[in-house]
Amino acid sequence: MAIGPFQLLIVLVLVLVLFGAGKLPQVFEELGKGMKALRDSQNDLDGDPPVTKKKADDEVKS
Repeated sequence: MAIGPFQLLIVLVLVLVLFGAGKLPQVFEELGKGMKALRDSQNDLDGDPPVTKKKADDEVKS
């Protein structure tokens, strides 16, 4: 079951109504921090070291 453009629009309007336009940047910043922390913890559990941009560029060049 995929989220269509209409459902996404409804969710965005609800978020705007609940938090207000002034709070949206703060809400999305916290959401981004949470997603980054989740991704970092998944990498720690997998035993894979986190990939940095420099490390990824070095691997592509070799």
